[in-house]
Amino acid sequence: MTDAAFPRPNYLPPAIPDRAPMLVAATALVAGFLLIAWLVDLRQASLFVLGGLLGATLYHASFGFTGGWRRMVVEKRGRGMRAQMLMIAVAAVAMIPLLAAGSLGGQALAPATAPVGVSVLVGAAIFGLGMQLGGGCGSGTLFTVGGGSSRMLVTLAFFIVGAVIGTAHLPWWLAQPSLPAISLGNEIGIGSAILATLAALGLVALVTALIEHRAHGNLEAEPAPARPGWTWILSGPWPLVGAGVLLALLNIATLLLAGHPWSVTFGFGLWGAKAAQVAGIPVETWEFWNWPGPQRALSSSVLADTVSVMNFGIILGAGLAASLAGKFAPKVAVPFLSMLAAAIGGILMGYGARLSFGCNIGALFSGIASGSLHGWLWFAAAFAGSWVGVWARPLFGLDGFAKK
Repeated sequence: MTDAAFPRPNYLPPAIPDRAPMLVAATALVAGFLLIAWLVDLRQASLFVLGGLLGATLYHASFGFTGGWRRMVVEKRGRGMRAQMLMIAVAAVAMIPLLAAGSLGGQALAPATAPVGVSVLVGAAIFGLGMQLGGGCGSGTLFTVGGGSSRMLVTLAFFIVGAVIGTAHLPWWLAQPSLPAISLGNEIGIGSAILATLAALGLVALVTALIEHRAHGNLEAEPAPARPGWTWILSGPWPLVGAGVLLALLNIATLLLAGHPWSVTFGFGLWGAKAAQVAGIPVETWEFWNWPGPQRALSSSVLADTVSVMNFGIILGAGLAASLAGKFAPKVAVPFLSMLAAAIGGILMGYGARLSFGCNIGALFSGIASGSLHGWLWFAAAFAGSWVGVWARPLFGLDGFAKK
């Protein structure tokens, strides 16, 4: 065989880091760690760093639920959704037994469970619609903001607004028909819960594979590394499968450190509530903010809230990853209709996440990995809402079913 039989890959040129944003993000990560360790404790500072690792992983793999679901609906390509199912499966194998134990090394472990009812059904459908208009899910909004997207800053701002409105209305929604929180681990046992969860996730992956094969005659393969050697680790892109496994491991680490699985959107509601207080709105009199957990968070620094510090870490970690890849490029000129879609999508996601006890992370990923039945209801309702959102995207000049 000659060398001509094995042509060299056409690698991308070496990435040129964006030095200024790289230094800002790296400095902020170090300073944030030291500040949180000083003001709170080392555990909280470690969660901040864990958030940074999540942000870098999400950015380098472009690992978002929004795009993966849209590709399945529009292009009949399910590689993204299969990576999501694998991610949840890996986390579930570890988290269901850990949560059944209730604690580890003196750290209490609480599952991401919630009532199974109208609130979740309606909230998840609203969220699914909103994420297609907003252009990102809960985690997707954070890592794209970190990557420099000005449009996603609009989505995030209105996400926060919607989350605060959701806290005002949640007590009414909880009064609607509902079953209590149902944990598969408690109902059918740990082993059976793991097997049932893996079987259901596998079924979803199989359905996406069958649809894709029928539409294209093949399954889309993971692309080869775009850069030689190990340089792609710093500059990306990362393979979806590898990123999914890493995100699962980081969620397990979150459970062990924070005492609860990875969550995103409670932090948005908290930030909005604190801003509302500054503006003179007495959110502290609302029923939601008088429940023990929310009341404690509202009366404390945001740096004491595990969800908030991880969200800050995700933004900075994504910013550092984007800078190392030479892709930190804020885009200011965004069409009006696109901005309008971002605002509407943000409000819908914030409101829907609060009604349904989380987003694609807190309700879907962490919920199903905890063995919670509400995570499956969230998945079904959100996917239906997402389908409607894909249909509505062309109304705002965005690609959707009109994509060729």
